[in-house]
Amino acid sequence: MKKFLAATTIAAVASSLLLAGCTVTSGTSKPTSTATLAPGAFSTLDDAGVEQIKATRTARLDMSSGTLEKAAVNVGADEIFGPEINTRGAGKIDLKIVAPSGEITAKTDRIRFLSGESQTDFSEVTYFLTAESREEFYELIRDGVDRYGIDKESAEDWISSTESDPGDRSDFSITSGYATGIGVNYDLRYDGSKNTQVIIVHVNPAA
Repeated sequence: MKKFLAATTIAAVASSLLLAGCTVTSGTSKPTSTATLAPGAFSTLDDAGVEQIKATRTARLDMSSGTLEKAAVNVGADEIFGPEINTRGAGKIDLKIVAPSGEITAKTDRIRFLSGESQTDFSEVTYFLTAESREEFYELIRDGVDRYGIDKESAEDWISSTESDPGDRSDFSITSGYATGIGVNYDLRYDGSKNTQVIIVHVNPAA
């Protein structure tokens, strides 16, 4: 009889928790936030902020002043690196960087942050673009030319050389563009023997 009453009590408690919108878990767990960012709000890069980015597949960074300040994203002033945010295999992040003159937007599954120990801001934000065909790869490059002011002549020369020898390998950095008020560099990693081609995009503060 006592066992029956105990089981009934546990079931009632669990039921009431579920009705209240709670989840019963065992052991310890790290709290996460799956709430979407409010309109006009920006992401942070502390543990909670990174978990939110991964959960919602959305990251918004404020470089409207020309820099991304560590304090503004909850990163310690003495940190050389920010977090590496990696969602490969789980979906791509909608990334938006608000720049002094416009926006930088992308769908990416990997974002990195670089700084120096004595710097109050990040010296570079890096993200990765991927293409599943040469045609898609060329489209991404030309999109960077149109939107960010990346050097057109340099880009088209590289595309022409690759079209003449599509099975080749090439690592090539296109001259940066500054149309948004901050530097955007496309670092091409092409391998004609592979199905997926990669662009490493480096975003640097205003000079």
